[in-house]
Formats: sequence, C-alpha cells, structure tokens
Amino acid sequence: MESYEFLLVIAIILLSTKLLGLLSERVHMPQVVGALVAGILLGPSVLNFVGETDFLLKTSEIGVIMLMFLAGLDTDLGELKKTGVASFIIALIGVIVPLIGGTACYELFFRDAADSLDFLKAVFIGVVLTATSVSITVETLREMGKLKGKVGTAILGAAVIDDILGIIILTVISGFADSSVNPVMVFVRIGLFFVFIAVVGFICYRMFQKMDVIWAHHRRLAIVSIAFCFILSYVAEAFFGIADITGAYFAGLILCNIMELREYVAKKINIMNYMFFSPVFFASIGIKTVLNGMNAEIALFSLVLLAIAVLSKVVGCGLGAKVCGFNGHDSLSIGVGMISRGEVALIVAQKGAAVGLINTNMFPAIVLVVIVTTLVTPILLKVVMSDQHTTPAQAAV
Repeated sequence: MESYEFLLVIAIILLSTKLLGLLSERVHMPQVVGALVAGILLGPSVLNFVGETDFLLKTSEIGVIMLMFLAGLDTDLGELKKTGVASFIIALIGVIVPLIGGTACYELFFRDAADSLDFLKAVFIGVVLTATSVSITVETLREMGKLKGKVGTAILGAAVIDDILGIIILTVISGFADSSVNPVMVFVRIGLFFVFIAVVGFICYRMFQKMDVIWAHHRRLAIVSIAFCFILSYVAEAFFGIADITGAYFAGLILCNIMELREYVAKKINIMNYMFFSPVFFASIGIKTVLNGMNAEIALFSLVLLAIAVLSKVVGCGLGAKVCGFNGHDSLSIGVGMISRGEVALIVAQKGAAVGLINTNMFPAIVLVVIVTTLVTPILLKVVMSDQHTTPAQAAV
C-alpha cells in the first residue's frame, strides 16, 4: 500500500517553519533562524518526528537551486562597476582569511592523516566561513541612513564579489571530492565550464532580451527562465562535475541585467520558493543537525569556529578596506558589516554534505555560526557606526 505520510510531513514543516519564522521576526531576527529551529525540533535531536527521506532531499535540493538562482538575479553588476577594485580587494582578503582560519580550526580538532580527504574536509569548513549574507547589514544601514554612503557601497560591492569567489572555490573543492579524479582534469573541467557559460550566456542573454520584449509580463517568461536555471544546473553536474548550484547562480547572473525580466521572474519565483521549497530546505538543515551526539570536543570546536568566523571577516575585510585607503573607523565598519553568514553558509554546508566533505556532526557548529553571526552583526554595526554623523544626502535615503 502506498504511503501518504509525506503529505503530513510537508504540512507540518510548512506550518512550523512559518510559525517559528514569525516568532523570530518578532524578536528582530530573520525568519531563516526560526526555520532552522523548526527543523531541529522536528528532527532526531528533539521530537524525532521527521527524518531524512529521498523526497525531502530532492525537494530541498530544488530549494537551494532556486535560492542560488535568485541570488544570481539579485546581483547588481552596476554596483560592481561603481566600487570596482576596492570591492574586489576587500572581498578577496575577506575570503582568504576565513578560508585559512576555518581550515586551521578543523585541522586543529579533527586532523586524521589516514583519511585521504582530510585536508579537503578541512578546506570545506573554511569555504563555509567565506560566505557572506549582507541582508541584515543592508537593513541596518538603511535604518541608520548610511546604506548609500561609502561604507554601505563598499559592503554591497564586496558582498557580490564575495559570493562569486565563494562559488568558484566551492566548485574547485567539490571537483576534488572524488579521489579517483585527476587534479589536472578538475581544472580543465572548470575552465571548460566557464567557456561554456560565456558562450551560452552570450547567446541566451540575447534570446531572453527578445523574449522580454515579446512576452513581457507573461507567465511563460518565468517558466522558461526557471527551466533555463534547471538546465544549467543539470549541465554543470552531469557534464562538468561541478555543483548544480554553480549552474543555477550563473543562470541568474546571465539574466540579472535584463531589468524588467529580472524583476518579473524574481517576483514569480520568490512566491513559489517562499511558499514551499525554501522552508523545506532550511528545515532540512535543521533536521540534519543532530545535537544528541554533541560531545565536549564538538562543543569546543563550535565555539572556536564561531570566534574565527567573526574575527576573520572583521580582520580580512577590514584589512582589505584599509589597503584601499579607507580610514580605520570605516575599515572596521566594513569588516563588521561582512560578519553575517546567513543562508549562504547553509547552502555551502549542504553541498559539502552531499559530496561527502562535511560530516553531520559538523552541522551544529555551522548552525551556531549562522545564528550567532546573524544576531551580532546589526548590534556590532550600530555600536561601531554610532559615533559617525549622518550626512544630509545619507539621511534622505
């Protein structure tokens, strides 16, 4: 007899993530925090009502693909052009320092010379820490009237480049996950993938420009766009051995400059993702987080990783800003503004688990980093920027 229990599971996940998401919002936290907590409560750590199933895995995979597609669509290439070299340097140093810090932290606690993937596992923890989610920072700066100031512009530009660098590093490390693969071929595949993206991107960009004129605000435009996202995700995995989310991100990036299409497609996909796929994805991260097996070593590792997560962004991005000519106060503000990891770190962690480079006992530490960095970023940002005076131009924003 066919089981319909999955319908009940989905209903409970949707209701619980929404309820706890609203509660999170009431205490000035992002709804993603509530969704994570809902997953932990429903999973084996507390109620043990929901476990990992093939249906949930595939549904959450669609959710993460759509999130990365939307991240690509939301990328402001104009912002990149304005901030230019400064944003690139801030992002580059802000990626290198957490990458080294996370790798060193894993090696300090869990080094296993007998494991052929030991170093890759360590590097992947570093990759998780490279992620930046500035949605909280943006809202805080907007409230303070400083979003369009030089600090806000630098943070936004660096965050965009940060995401692109993170995706490239994720792609490279994931390519090495299979020990039977020739390292040279990994870089060859990555190079071929970017050539493919450049050619397909140019052709499809022109095609979508024409479709935007012919099918303006037609639902078929959103359907074709999401199909394009899934095709690039499939091609990335099946033909190049590259993470499907990389294909999804570049699909969004190809379309992000077609303004009317971008806004219309993002609106349609946001509704679908918000109502179903995104809650399942974030809940699935919570379900993977097994707190019962958390020992003293994992607890200490979690605290050290959290400290590295905060300090590495402040030092890395702050140093990058200082190199680019920002004063000490602005450099510190930029570093603090880049602390929050948010959903980006969860996406990277989920992909690491899928390729066998992150063990499930690492998830409590990663969830702790996500939640705490999300909470402390607006607090620290208001503290470090409180003695700066708002200009009339900024106040008008």
